[in-house]
Amino acid sequence: MSKNVVIIGNGIAGVTAARYIRKWSDFNITIISAETKHFFSRTALMYIYMGHMRYQDTKPYEDHFWEKNRIDLIHDRVTGIDAAGKSLSLEQGNAINYDVLIIATGSKSRFFGWPGQDLKGVQGLYGIPDLEAMETYTKDINRAVVVGGGLIGIEMVEMLHSRNIPVTFLVRETNYFEHLFPLEESQIINQEIRDHHVDLQLQTELKEALGDNDGRVRAIVSSKDEEIPCQFLGLTTGVAPNIGIVEASDVETNRGVLVDEFLQTNMPDVYAIGDCAEFREDGIGYRRIDQLWYTGRHQGKTVARTICGVQQRYNPPLFFNSAKFFSIEYQTYGTISAKPEEGIETLLWISDRKKELIRINYRKDNQQVVGFNLLGIRFRHALCEKWLLEKRTIDYVLTHLAEANFDPEFYKKYEPELVATYNRQNPDNPVQMAPKKGVLANIFG
Repeated sequence: MSKNVVIIGNGIAGVTAARYIRKWSDFNITIISAETKHFFSRTALMYIYMGHMRYQDTKPYEDHFWEKNRIDLIHDRVTGIDAAGKSLSLEQGNAINYDVLIIATGSKSRFFGWPGQDLKGVQGLYGIPDLEAMETYTKDINRAVVVGGGLIGIEMVEMLHSRNIPVTFLVRETNYFEHLFPLEESQIINQEIRDHHVDLQLQTELKEALGDNDGRVRAIVSSKDEEIPCQFLGLTTGVAPNIGIVEASDVETNRGVLVDEFLQTNMPDVYAIGDCAEFREDGIGYRRIDQLWYTGRHQGKTVARTICGVQQRYNPPLFFNSAKFFSIEYQTYGTISAKPEEGIETLLWISDRKKELIRINYRKDNQQVVGFNLLGIRFRHALCEKWLLEKRTIDYVLTHLAEANFDPEFYKKYEPELVATYNRQNPDNPVQMAPKKGVLANIFG
């Protein structure tokens, strides 16, 4: 029997759900979004501002994809959810009925009630409206301040830097990203930020924003009582689930939309996925709220399977994340804690110029590798994931490390130096790196 499946939100979670529901069923599918008509890559927003891409270049699918796959798109804002009556009201006055509803409304920037946070020229960075506001309020300015030591913060700093706008970057912690990075990684990125002439101020918070006679930010006061002139203030202190429309309905919420291990809410046939979803219990996702691009994609596929008749529990994939800090690329696979863990040994190598780093963590008792951190070097995602899932030992990984490098052919290779570091630390158990397989070996095994 056919169903009407309606999805609120056209981000990675909602669109992935739509794609797999189409793959596995003949259901009617409708996606509603007020932000944009078409799905776009949110992680590419910074490159639009920097002039590397146009908006149309960020759309993963051609515009005809949606009609071809019989996925209806509605560019409108949902103003009400009647979960008992299974209908939605829209801002333009229409109503739409559903058999199954997927809430995938994403996140919104999180502010903390600072004085002056509502001035013109003060904003976060999450979606297209933020990008448009940033275009408006950074035109012909002399200085900007960005607050927040996470990934969005450094993206905004790099965006401003690309237009030669001097930036002061306030980070509350002792080092950048130290809640997720071990000290060595944080210190490398601290230096990378300063090498690009950004005024990085650690252990410094925003106290208030000061406005001019037109209601626009003219300066900020830091927690060290320094007044810093600026015409733009970026607040990148994290995101929160975007659940305003859900809170007014019968769907139960806490910090996010509450769901069980099948991503189902308290209301029949209503599901929530992606940044806006919050698990009722610990131990289902990495955290109760998993706000990562690839976990949203995985949740979209999981809920599609359930809606198409095969109930499936959400099991998070092996942890992975990546980013770029100016010229330094970052990848992480598996478990790398910011602080040393009992029972875990670390193999760490840092290049002399301190632009490259390889960290491999493994268990002391059985030598099983549990995680990789990489700065300035790229390893093959699929191979690292395979080694972690197969519970390979540090000896095995180092022996086969040449197969992992994903950098272009003529880039310098650092794996022999990592192996040499291990052998110096373990003279009684040295390893020898096997030569990289050739093209034919990769094809024919």
